[in-house]
Amino acid sequence: MKTFYLTDSGKVRDHNEDSVTILKNKSNEYLLIVADGMGGHRAGEVASSIVITHFGKRFSETSSIGTKLDAINWIKDNIGEINKEILDYTKEHPESTGMGTTCVLSLLTKEYLLFANVGDSSGFIIKQDGHIKKVTKDHTLVNLLVEAGDLTEEEAKYHPKKNVLMRALGSAPEVEADIFDIDPFQKVAGLLLCSDGLTNMLTEEQIEKVLGQEDLEIEEKIIKLIRKSNARGGTDNISIAYLIREEVTEK
Repeated sequence: MKTFYLTDSGKVRDHNEDSVTILKNKSNEYLLIVADGMGGHRAGEVASSIVITHFGKRFSETSSIGTKLDAINWIKDNIGEINKEILDYTKEHPESTGMGTTCVLSLLTKEYLLFANVGDSSGFIIKQDGHIKKVTKDHTLVNLLVEAGDLTEEEAKYHPKKNVLMRALGSAPEVEADIFDIDPFQKVAGLLLCSDGLTNMLTEEQIEKVLGQEDLEIEEKIIKLIRKSNARGGTDNISIAYLIREEVTEK
């Protein structure tokens, strides 16, 4: 495996509320996480860092996540604990009321591949042919309208309320993540997780084009994606976690 992750504040925001990490345990299981925080008084980065710190601690405490069912329950339990932790923090720090965070994660083991998300940070698989496919579904108002047939996908891209979240950690006493079960042996060459600071600036085709540049190292590809996002305005923080399964991509 090759992995790399990076976060950038962008060109407009004066601070970075995103958090991102890639973790590996003793069983060679990989956990990728991107969290996009929100809230005034720099509370957004507190919320997103709670996600990374909590999952990191739990992941490091176990030598293996176990079966796929174990993993699904592990993700659900941790999401619940993180949501409570964020709500408890806002009670203790009233100035941070309203803070919250998205969360997208991917867990890759020798037996299975899972994605989970809350909010509008995205998880993609990279196919062997170089195309990327979005796995997660955004918990946004416009996405609900698209699914209901009230908006087209093209209209949603430019809708004035496209960033209104319908679900986020810290937004309600009970918050559930959507979990996606992907067959890891069906031509999955890599994983890409990102905050909407990337997907709002670049199309999937533009992302594919950069990832497909064979003359670039994995780190250079991610740096180039961030630079391109900033060149197009960089209106938000940009975070990316990237994993390549070398045993799949070798010819």
